[in-house]
Amino acid sequence: MQIIQLIRSVIFIFLMYLAMLVMSILYGIGAIFKPDVAFTATDHYCKVVRFFAHYVVGLKSEVRGEVPTDEVLICSKHQSFFDIILIVSAVPRPKFIMKKQILYTPLVGFWAKRLGCIAVDRGKRGAAVKKMIADVTSGASKPGQLIIFPQGTRVAAGAKKPYKIGSGVIYSESGQRCVPVATNVGVFWPKHGLLRKPGLAVIEFLPAVEPGLPINDFMEHLEEVVEDNSNRLMREAGFDPDSHEHD
Repeated sequence: MQIIQLIRSVIFIFLMYLAMLVMSILYGIGAIFKPDVAFTATDHYCKVVRFFAHYVVGLKSEVRGEVPTDEVLICSKHQSFFDIILIVSAVPRPKFIMKKQILYTPLVGFWAKRLGCIAVDRGKRGAAVKKMIADVTSGASKPGQLIIFPQGTRVAAGAKKPYKIGSGVIYSESGQRCVPVATNVGVFWPKHGLLRKPGLAVIEFLPAVEPGLPINDFMEHLEEVVEDNSNRLMREAGFDPDSHEHD
């Protein structure tokens, strides 16, 4: 059965990238001239990927909680590409804080630019945070839901990684409310490897944090609610994060 699931996973991955190419052909020229076309294209792409995940590998998906539609900061647990797919399929105008290298990735880089994502050079930590804040607060970033992964990278289910201060600085400087997001997608779509497992992948939008908290208090609260609720969702999926802890 594992071999059959692996074959299904490879087929799914092929279809996922094929869909990206098809969407780029269908919407690419329109997105150059009309920014809103980029949001339509990415929404359609994410819904297609969710459809393929469900019917090819048996990975159903669900979005829980109150989905933000105004201009907010979204701080999400990041376990695999699938949590990106679920968030983007849910919010109307997604844009990301992302590493600069993604801008040079074929197709993905083009769509990141059209969505108004903010690229960060992770090799220049202090300067990167300052530029990120300047872009967010100066209006260089387009209106919408600004998504950041506070741990800075994908983190495997059960792994521990510290939360970085950048999300707290953006929360403080932007004056926007923050919506934390928990997930269990890493149980089914691991950080590495080709195998995609059947089950129910979930992202959950948690109660918003209103502006005004001191940064340290915000960071403590953010880590607590995201980690606790992600652990709850993973246990719901039959995965015990406490017994799988690793760095």
